[in-house]
Amino acid sequence: MSFDRDTLAAAVADHGTVVRILVLRSAGSAPRDGGTSMLVWADGMSGTIGGGTLECRAITDARAVLSSGSTIQHRTLPLGPALGQCCGGAVTLVWERFNAATLPQHFPFARSLQQGAAMPASLTRRLPHLGDNFAPFEQDGWIVESALPQGRPLWVWGAGHVGRALVDVLAPLPDLSITWVDTARERFPAHIPEGVTILPAAEPTRLAPHAPRDADHIVLTYSHELDLALCHALLGHGFASLGLIGSATKWARFRSRLAALGHIREQIARIACPIGDPSLGKHPHAIALGVATSLLRQVQKQTDNRGTLSSERDTA
Repeated sequence: MSFDRDTLAAAVADHGTVVRILVLRSAGSAPRDGGTSMLVWADGMSGTIGGGTLECRAITDARAVLSSGSTIQHRTLPLGPALGQCCGGAVTLVWERFNAATLPQHFPFARSLQQGAAMPASLTRRLPHLGDNFAPFEQDGWIVESALPQGRPLWVWGAGHVGRALVDVLAPLPDLSITWVDTARERFPAHIPEGVTILPAAEPTRLAPHAPRDADHIVLTYSHELDLALCHALLGHGFASLGLIGSATKWARFRSRLAALGHIREQIARIACPIGDPSLGKHPHAIALGVATSLLRQVQKQTDNRGTLSSERDTA
């Protein structure tokens, strides 16, 4: 995980002063890994660092930071001895107070655990070579984080029952950037989850050329004809993956009609239909859970591949 400045800035705009709790590092059996964070303000919070008792204690301490005016604090907590939890590990937490004047302006974001301390020369030399995405680390009493990278683009076409369930399940997940399309604003719910971009369009197919070519797409509109037109447009445009809601009968008809539109068998076979995990059932949230699981596996596979390539470069 990396520093999500946009979410922090939105919380500061809404609540004034916010404390960010960061899991700087973890060891042994711990609820969440290093880089996980959550936000706490006077009468609310967002995100989670997990752990039940650990999170409850961290939130209490965050509110103490809010009332004390302290800028930054950190502490290592052995989960068993300190909190009576069954986990055998330990976590180092950082509580950091932000307001509109103290939001980070540049990345990598480096700051001292001791206010006013000068940056050591070793860190000054290292910063320009860190790249754009790395795990938070501590060096010589300084914390350094990278900016949260742009999430994997996911376009959801349709705001009916399944589309709403899908966005409801996927929106809180990290590493996704969701664009949600339907034919009119009134087809969307009144409340749009944070981080989701809605695009009402009378002719949704005209938006297909504007989607990133590495985007994932889920097509589940109210109209079979619109579903077909979107599949046709996206096959011509390019995509990372394309899922289509429907039965085996619908998919057989679509294969035939897409072939008649000039798409070859190998192209058509890239469309996944039905979406999700049919064994979970047909309830909208059951479909959404199956789709979310599939997407998370794809994201994790890509993350693992990047980690393998990085390790190979480091040892070359």
